Amino acid sequence: MAASPDPTPDPTADETFFVPADVMPALAALLREMGPPRFRDVALDSLRAGYVESRRHLAPEAPAVASVMDQIIGGPAGPLRVRVYRANFGWRPVPALLFLHGGGWTIGNLESHDTLCRQLAAASGHTVVAVDYRLAPEHPFPAALDDAWAALNWLADSAERLAIDPLAIGVAGDSAGGNLAAVLALKARDEGGPHLKTQVLIYPCTDLNADRPSHHRRAQGYLMSREQYLWYVDNYTGAADRGDWRLSPLLADSLAGLPPAVILTAGLDVLQDEGRDYAARLAGAGVPVLHTVYPDMVHGFITLGGRLPQAQKAVGDIAKGLASFDIYNFSDGAGI
Repeated sequence: MAASPDPTPDPTADETFFVPADVMPALAALLREMGPPRFRDVALDSLRAGYVESRRHLAPEAPAVASVMDQIIGGPAGPLRVRVYRANFGWRPVPALLFLHGGGWTIGNLESHDTLCRQLAAASGHTVVAVDYRLAPEHPFPAALDDAWAALNWLADSAERLAIDPLAIGVAGDSAGGNLAAVLALKARDEGGPHLKTQVLIYPCTDLNADRPSHHRRAQGYLMSREQYLWYVDNYTGAADRGDWRLSPLLADSLAGLPPAVILTAGLDVLQDEGRDYAARLAGAGVPVLHTVYPDMVHGFITLGGRLPQAQKAVGDIAKGLASFDIYNFSDGAGI
C-alpha cells in the first residue's frame, strides 16, 4: 500500500485538514501539507504520476551504490522490467532481496521506490532487485503475484550470473509489496523453492477482509484512510475470494516452515493489527521473527525519509535484522 498519492506537498494546503491529536507536530505538519487522500476523483494516470513525484520530493538524498541496472526479463504476460541495485563489487557472491513496491497494487513503480531500494542495498550490503509488476485495476489479481513469482524464479536462476549467493535470497516489500512478499514466501515453501533465507515485510497487508480494530481506530487522518485502502483492495481483488491465502496470507492454514521474518509496523496505521498478528502467527509457528513497531508513525512513512528521521532509522533496523538472521542461518541451529 502507499501513502497519499498527491503531488509534492503544498505549504499553502488547507490547514483545516483533520489531523488527530495523537500525531506528533512534525508529522502533523507534513500531513497537513499533503492534504487529505485523493483517489476516486483523480484520473489514474495523474494519480500514479503524482505519487511518484511526491515520493521523489519527500525522499532523502539517495546513497551511492556500486551499480544500478535495468533489465527486461520474461514475464507471464510478456516483458517484465526489473532494476538491479548492487551495493558493492567484491570477489564473493552476496545476498539478495527481491523487492516489491507498495502502492495498493494500483500505483507505484520502480521510480517511486528507487531511493528506498538504494538505501536498502547500501545499508545491508544486499543486491536489491526491484520488480515493475503489473498494476490493478487494469491487471487485477493474480497478475502482480504472477509477475513477482516469475521475477523470483528468474533471480534464483540468474544467481551465478548476478554474483548472488543462491542460498541467501530474500523477499521484501512495503504495504501491498509486503503482501506480495509474504505470499511469495508461502508459495516458495509449498512448491519446494526457490529457497528463501528471509522475508522483510514493511507494514504489510495480510488480511484483505480489512476488519481488524486498527482499520476502524485509524480510519482517517493518518495519511492512508480506511476508505482509500478499501479502494485499493477492490482494485486488486476484483471478484476473487479475499479469504484465499494468496490474497490474505494471515489466513493460510499454516505458517510453519517459512523463512525468518523482519517485520515493521506503524502505530498510526490502519494495517497495524494485521501486521502485528502476522508476526505473532509466524512466531507461534516457530519462525524466527524480529518485529519492530514505530508507534508514532503512519502508513507509508519509510518513503518519507527526507522529512521523517524515523524512516532512516527503519532502513537501519532492516539492515540489522537481515544481519542477525545471517548469523542465525549460518549457526548450528541453536539461535543467535
